[in-house]
Amino acid sequence: MTDPTFEFSRAITRRPSASITDGLRAEDIGTPDLDQMLKDHAHYVATLKKTGAEVIELPPLEDFPDAVFVEDTALCLPQGAVLMRPGAPSRMGEVPHMAPALREFYGDVRGIAGPGHIEGGDILVTGREILVGRSDRTDAAGVAELSGIVSDWGHSLREVFTPPGVLHFKTDCSLLDGETILSTKRLAASGCFDGYRVLHVEDGEEAAANSIRFNQFVLMPAGFPRTAAMLGNAGYDVVEINNSECAKLDGGMSCLSLRF
Repeated sequence: MTDPTFEFSRAITRRPSASITDGLRAEDIGTPDLDQMLKDHAHYVATLKKTGAEVIELPPLEDFPDAVFVEDTALCLPQGAVLMRPGAPSRMGEVPHMAPALREFYGDVRGIAGPGHIEGGDILVTGREILVGRSDRTDAAGVAELSGIVSDWGHSLREVFTPPGVLHFKTDCSLLDGETILSTKRLAASGCFDGYRVLHVEDGEEAAANSIRFNQFVLMPAGFPRTAAMLGNAGYDVVEINNSECAKLDGGMSCLSLRF
């Protein structure tokens, strides 16, 4: 039996557009280099494909600089997909562009109608529940509306809180397997992962927390050698992918795909 939290047969990605230089960022640490981002994105897609999964590569959306970060537009579960309602106004228009791709694979596609907001970067699906972090992009009304939808499909949802100054819940955590979470110490200290096996990223390597488990691989951003070594010693097959350009837009490994 497969584990729907990290064993996937498909992923949806979207190629970066030239307009990515205008993407949102919490602080300006430099303009992304499109050529480097395209190389990194190709490495990411190739790694997903190496697992045998089908990768649906959507074309760039010039009108939406942040559209490469497809994860924020939807939540994919075995029973159906939910179209999100992003908290960043400039990203609301990305959702209608994602809907047709999801309808090709799902008979049941629902949507967050509002007035609340919720983004996929704040949602962590584990083996036993769906954790949703309240953040600057995800509010109580959005969480409540999603809870109603997923309860129809037999999922329990638990609301937690993203640390202040952290964009998304998954900026600070990722799933390594059905029961194991990779987390920053600041997030784990909140108690939100009590009852799980938690591995902490190394001090000073907090950005490594946004990794993804995709079939046999853990895809993690390059440049965090102590965390990579810790994961390798724990038995995970780590693939390091350069994330220098996505990081300028507060993006990471999970943001770049919808996995189902």
